[in-house]
Amino acid sequence: MRALKRAATAAILLAVCSLAAMAQKTPPAHPLDLNVANVKELEQVPGIGPKTAQAIVDFRHKSGRFRRVEDLLAIKGIGQRKLDKMRPCLKVTPLPPPPPPHKPPQPQ
Repeated sequence: MRALKRAATAAILLAVCSLAAMAQKTPPAHPLDLNVANVKELEQVPGIGPKTAQAIVDFRHKSGRFRRVEDLLAIKGIGQRKLDKMRPCLKVTPLPPPPPPHKPPQPQ
């Protein structure tokens, strides 16, 4: 009976450790641009799970480009503490300037 309890305890401990190891994320090597990252990429960021990643993409489609990382505070479930945790892995790149207007050649 005692051996069975030890085996069960060991199995539970192993399962908990395995889940904890799977829950740890390896952050992306470079900050992700909020305006181009997809759901799977966003899920790599600590503090962003599947629901939050989808909410970020949905927000971007509905409201347009992010202008700054702090814009994430408008998304339900993202507060200042969570944003501070995610910030090192995120960035927002500005839009490139528009090309100069095309001028037709002047006749001589």
